[in-house]
Amino acid sequence: MPGWGKLVTGAVLGAAGALYVTNEELRKQLPQTARDLPVAVRRRFETATAAAREASARRRAEILRELEAHGGGYTSGQGVLDAPSEALQVAPPEVATPGEVEPPVVRETKDA
Repeated sequence: MPGWGKLVTGAVLGAAGALYVTNEELRKQLPQTARDLPVAVRRRFETATAAAREASARRRAEILRELEAHGGGYTSGQGVLDAPSEALQVAPPEVATPGEVEPPVVRETKDA
């Protein structure tokens, strides 16, 4: 019965949560650290989110500097690449008109 452990854990957590929400005396008797846990978790999440955003912005700036250093025609002020020169553009492939297209070959098969 390996699934019973998860079931019992869920029941215990559900009962503890219901008691915590409905019983104000129980909340007052909890130690200060247990009562402040949701605030501490929220603060830790906000700190981690801010650090991740800062790291992302630094990495983005680093990538832009590397692109500029390698002469890829990209500068951070432009935001987009310049259009390629006409010499590098390739002509689009020719498209056949409906009259030039061969009709499909229909093969008949014998049913067994």
